[in-house]
Amino acid sequence: MISLIKRPILFLRSKLSDRNFLNLSAVLVGLVSGLAAILLKLMVHQIGHLVATSQTSGKFYVFAIFPMLGIALTVFFIQYFLNGQLKKGSAQIVYSIVKRSGILPLKDTFAHLVTSAFTVGFGGSLGLESPMVSTGSAIGSNYGRVYGLTYRERTVLLGCGAAAGIAAAFNSPIAGVLFAVEVLLTDVTAAAFISLILSAACGALISKIVLAEGVTLAFGLKQPFDYSNVPFYLLLGVLCGLASLCYAKIFHAIELRFENVENKWVKVVAGGLMLFALITVFPPLFGEGYEGVRMLEGKDAAQLAEGSILNRLITSEPALLVFIGLLIVFKMIAAAVTVGSGGNGGSFAPSLVVGSYLGFLFSRFINYTGLSQLPVSNMTLVAMAGILSGVFYAPLTAIFLIAEITGGYNLIIPLMIVSSLSLSVVHLFQPVSLEGRKLARLLNSTVETRDKLLLSRLNLSELIEKNFAVVSPEAKLSDLVKIISASPRNIFPVIDNGLKLIGLVHMDKVRRIMFETEKYESTYVKDLMDKPDAVVELHENLHEVFDKFDRTNQWNLPVVENGIYLGFLSKSSVLTRYRKEITES
Repeated sequence: MISLIKRPILFLRSKLSDRNFLNLSAVLVGLVSGLAAILLKLMVHQIGHLVATSQTSGKFYVFAIFPMLGIALTVFFIQYFLNGQLKKGSAQIVYSIVKRSGILPLKDTFAHLVTSAFTVGFGGSLGLESPMVSTGSAIGSNYGRVYGLTYRERTVLLGCGAAAGIAAAFNSPIAGVLFAVEVLLTDVTAAAFISLILSAACGALISKIVLAEGVTLAFGLKQPFDYSNVPFYLLLGVLCGLASLCYAKIFHAIELRFENVENKWVKVVAGGLMLFALITVFPPLFGEGYEGVRMLEGKDAAQLAEGSILNRLITSEPALLVFIGLLIVFKMIAAAVTVGSGGNGGSFAPSLVVGSYLGFLFSRFINYTGLSQLPVSNMTLVAMAGILSGVFYAPLTAIFLIAEITGGYNLIIPLMIVSSLSLSVVHLFQPVSLEGRKLARLLNSTVETRDKLLLSRLNLSELIEKNFAVVSPEAKLSDLVKIISASPRNIFPVIDNGLKLIGLVHMDKVRRIMFETEKYESTYVKDLMDKPDAVVELHENLHEVFDKFDRTNQWNLPVVENGIYLGFLSKSSVLTRYRKEITES
């Protein structure tokens, strides 16, 4: 069966140019990734339907126990079907681009679908978008590997799969393309952009054909943008930035707590019980949370408290606003607990849900106090973009996602204001996103800029220069002069019998005495050598090496591995290779 599929594709590859074959591949990856996203949506909705039918006698606490079951099934599947290994999050995808030539495991083409369906379908408080991105990226990566595409082509297809996944999830192709560019790919050429567009369009198209209305998130604008509300949008942007910071800090703190627990099943039980307690009090925390967003849009906000033990207390506008304010905080906690205890899902949906609650709370509070009469639905939608921008550091994705799911660009100005201001506030306190910090830990470095990420791609061992003549510390000046006459270099590493670097001899120091022949037999290399200003360890990354170049003001530094001399690293050679990397990308 597989050979029947491969044969026509290989035939087309032999007939098409590289660029045209890449575009054809983008279409195929987009279609398959879109179908995978649709399959995940349908699986979760089917599981959710089965769970809903099990709720008896209106007792929500029976319903609230299901998230523990979903997390347990997820952990069981990972432990016994995936050998206990499943890398989650966009940081892992970027890491594979930087360090693994854009190759993702074949199991990632299905593992995220199954595990996230268990987690979210049974009520885990996460979103499906991150698993869709991981699945689409794995589809693109493995397609590129099967058909022998280059690293750059494989990376483009990896981004194509991710773009198609987001496009299919929200029926928003532009947001899919921008997500791939802002979050995953560090550099995109015009040709690669075309491939991303084709893939995202295919993902969105197949989603529109297959998925029924109501499965994807979509809203209609009821009120036009009023420029007199700009001051309130500015304030909302600041609030979104602060809320995004809180989300990241809560998520990080809870994840660290769970990481300190070694027993996976203890994590499952602890997380499941915490979710049980949270969902019993706040039912909208069950699952992705988009039903709650639809309730706000449909002016049925009071329904959010249905099934809650606090329902009888929600009898006034202030009580409802307090309830929604608590929902904002506990949605952040519930999402982090679900991930920390072993569930699989992402922060995309929680960010949108938190944003919707924040925008609703802000506008209804202003309206209740009589300060102004704000359009609640507009504020709700714009705040969704604000939180998404602040959490993912992806303002363009946030802007165009909300623009697309509302079916127009009437809110484009407030979306731009709130998204950019939210990210600006976040940057004041935390210049690197939550996923960026995870990537930094994976790279054992601080990845803050595109330049550093490009440097991380370069392999230090491939840049080592070995045409430096070595000398023994016991060698005489006469021996050194002979070595100098045969070497084009001005630096001479001194190594002992164990091949360990113990010093350097610089030509400038030797030049003063090399013509004093009476010293040839009485002067030894150990008398002329100096300790190196800095030494590069083989395991170091290149932006750490550049710090050493800058600190020492040297253009050549020795490279060692556990003290053993390997060669030299030239700053000019690294810069030349770096410029080549930029040109090729």
